[in-house]
Amino acid sequence: MITPLVAGITVLLYLAMLFSISYVTSRRADNAGFFVGGRQSSWIVVSIATIGSTISGVTFVSVPGMVQASHFAYLQMVMGFVVGQFVIAFVLVPLYYKLKLVSVYEYLKSRFGMGSYRTGAWFFFISKILGAAVRVFLVCLTLQILIFAPLGIPFLLNAIVTMLVVWLYTFRGGVKTVIWTDLFKTMCLVLSVVLCIYFIALQLGYSLGGVCQAIFGSDMSQVFFFDDVNDRRFFPKQFFAGVFTIIATTGLDQDLMQRNLSCRNSDESRKNMIVSIFMQFIVISLFLMLGALLYIFAAHVGPELSQCNGDELFTKVATGGYLPVVVGILFLIGLVAAAFGAAGSALTALTTSFTVDILNADCTDEQATARIRRRVHAGMALLMAVVIYVFNLLNNTSVIDAVYILASYTYGPILGMFAFGILTPWHVRDRYIPCVAILAPVLCFILDRNSVAWFNGYRFSYELLILNALFTFIGLCMLVKRQRA
Repeated sequence: MITPLVAGITVLLYLAMLFSISYVTSRRADNAGFFVGGRQSSWIVVSIATIGSTISGVTFVSVPGMVQASHFAYLQMVMGFVVGQFVIAFVLVPLYYKLKLVSVYEYLKSRFGMGSYRTGAWFFFISKILGAAVRVFLVCLTLQILIFAPLGIPFLLNAIVTMLVVWLYTFRGGVKTVIWTDLFKTMCLVLSVVLCIYFIALQLGYSLGGVCQAIFGSDMSQVFFFDDVNDRRFFPKQFFAGVFTIIATTGLDQDLMQRNLSCRNSDESRKNMIVSIFMQFIVISLFLMLGALLYIFAAHVGPELSQCNGDELFTKVATGGYLPVVVGILFLIGLVAAAFGAAGSALTALTTSFTVDILNADCTDEQATARIRRRVHAGMALLMAVVIYVFNLLNNTSVIDAVYILASYTYGPILGMFAFGILTPWHVRDRYIPCVAILAPVLCFILDRNSVAWFNGYRFSYELLILNALFTFIGLCMLVKRQRA
């Protein structure tokens, strides 16, 4: 059983390591180091760090928890991630380096004008603040149960303390600090998952061969679903949603592209992206295998575990005294690593985008930009704490779906604008672009709410992102400027 004292000591030791890394990486940091790491990052370091940046507390808890209901269907989406990452590596990365962008949304300004530029930046801002808050909320919830609630500390203070820590270790080093802390986070996450699998297998009396036989002999290991087009797990839905989701949430996301743009050149950035996506496939497969093993263990223990919902199971097994204390400690390290890594990179990206895109800070004035950046950085940390607290009031812990549904609505217009800009030579009436970007998600929402009645029982899944981008693309076609004769 993990006591509040053990949990508190574990978190403090992890934070001590985090601040040590922050101190070393933030020395002599300037605005270029904060925004793009001075474009001096090693591609292999960024590649490994990217694994940690893509694995949040949501992945750590919810992906194993979704195995009973969805089996290994999530791998269909991850296969789409692989294809989408190649598109980013060979289409978007060379474009960004050619234009020497600090913020990826500067492309929209050069292609269309200020209307689309601000629209892209604001949609990213809304998406990232909500998506990051969802991810950190799940971890704050676990920390509340293990540490804060037994000490009588309210959730609001939990959220404020969490974001204060994130602000402290990123406020000087920015993306340079985030890359190295993500590298440390990746090692903690992978080690914790592998060792959790080992100790659960040991408790069940399984050898390595026995673990594989138990997992892949179970119905939960089914990967492909082709039978029912109305099933959210239907392969084309998952695969193509994966392709476009990774393009939107990585290639068009200031958070994840910020670290890729810190590589020395486009060739190194491309190598980083290709290596990292295959490593990500392996790591997510480990999470799914862990999920199957957790449900097998829960059935072995009895109703006290088998009645847990998906998001609670891993926490309950790891910290509830069913396994050696070291498993709970490993779980907590992995969870805390995921939380602070996701929050740190999101906070840095939000600060960069708001400073460069929305406030239009003059990056040639080092001191003035630094002052604006520090104020924005503190403001973003406070805003994230407030949003996390609001999520707690809503009391909804089904977060893996929430993250991707949010992405479908907020990244769709960004994807549509970039697709139109890259695939067509046309210019549009830029001032009307915000109207199109707002209307597209509204149409998607209406279709999603009525799809069962209108389309013979069809239910939309994450492919809403594609539909949202398509509506945006069509809207931009209607805004094309006519050539004068």
